[in-house]
Amino acid sequence: MNYLDITTAALGLLYILLEYRASVWMWAVGAVMQLLGIVLYYQKGLYADCGMEFYYLAMTAYGCWRWRMGYGDGDTSNVRPITHIPVATAICWTAIAAVLWLAIWYILAHYTDSTVPVADSFTTALSLVGIWALAHKYLEQWLVWIVVDVVTCWLYFQKDIPFKASLYALYVVIAVAGFYRWRRQLCAST
Repeated sequence: MNYLDITTAALGLLYILLEYRASVWMWAVGAVMQLLGIVLYYQKGLYADCGMEFYYLAMTAYGCWRWRMGYGDGDTSNVRPITHIPVATAICWTAIAAVLWLAIWYILAHYTDSTVPVADSFTTALSLVGIWALAHKYLEQWLVWIVVDVVTCWLYFQKDIPFKASLYALYVVIAVAGFYRWRRQLCAST
């Protein structure tokens, strides 16, 4: 039994529940989960996921700052509201995700012993965009996570990480619920 799998799965559940509630505490839980995830993914040969955890650590600091103090008006008592991603930004980040997917896929296929370079690079590229959208508190970040969670669930079952795979199956359900909850909050604030 892999205790890192179980621990990161438990932290991941707490993380997404805090995200669902739009709680800034998710960033602290995420940092611990990411540090342990670096070790787990390296052990399992999921090198893109391992590398992504370093990016997640940086985005955790940025997201926490952005949610609490980076709203732009200097009022630190004001928590960043949920908004829609601007269309131009969505198009730009879709193109970035596609380029990242191809680049990471190439690296994994040619320079590592990865047995799942297509899926690993796909979830990594989308996750890089998803965490950025979450840091900006865009409603549509949930749609990115739904796709990531479905593919990751399958990938982790393939790589014999059953607790984490089960967590991602639950993430799909919570991401759908989170999308609708955040949408209600956005509609109520406008």
